[in-house]
Amino acid sequence: MKLVWSPEKASKAYIDTVKSCELYEESSVAELISAMAAGWNAQLIVETWSKGSGTATSVGLAVAGHHAGGRHVCVVPDQESREAYGAAMQSAGVSPEILVGEAEEVMEGLEGIDFLVVDSRRSDFARILRVAKLGHRGAVLICTHVCSREGSDFRWRSVLDGKSRIVRSVLLPVGKGLDIAHVGAAGGGGGKGESRWIRHFDKESGEEFVIRR
Repeated sequence: MKLVWSPEKASKAYIDTVKSCELYEESSVAELISAMAAGWNAQLIVETWSKGSGTATSVGLAVAGHHAGGRHVCVVPDQESREAYGAAMQSAGVSPEILVGEAEEVMEGLEGIDFLVVDSRRSDFARILRVAKLGHRGAVLICTHVCSREGSDFRWRSVLDGKSRIVRSVLLPVGKGLDIAHVGAAGGGGGKGESRWIRHFDKESGEEFVIRR
């Protein structure tokens, strides 16, 4: 079995995230990521968060988890971050599961990740991707704020150490930049599946992006 795209769930998550995040900065990022997580019917959605980061993406992932019937987990570094994150999410009307600890250590206890979002501004973001235990159906991995890693030698294949098959990857100029990789199902073949398109409108720049999946 592999991740199967559901345009209906993607559309519903996108619309609900627009409603929930209309007052947040970088809401365009949240809307796109939410639609992707719900569209792929992700059953274990994981993100990393630290104090000072925004919560729009988190709200979008919570919305996606609701539509996909999945589990949304946020990993925070300490109790102070837990309290700040929990309060912000509660005020937004959502309550994801919060795990406290060093991201690499916490990730060891999370198996079968379908959808993972990490912030490129973290010094350990590549290590988090490397230790993540991805699901057998495949997974979608997203790095946000990729403009912060200019000049780095980041490569999906080297980060994943050849443990996972990269079906496709794309770098999008949405928000502060998104680097997205779709990892194939365990044991899956290399054949190409049916192409699908995602249309996204960035409210900040006024640009429209059509993404082929």
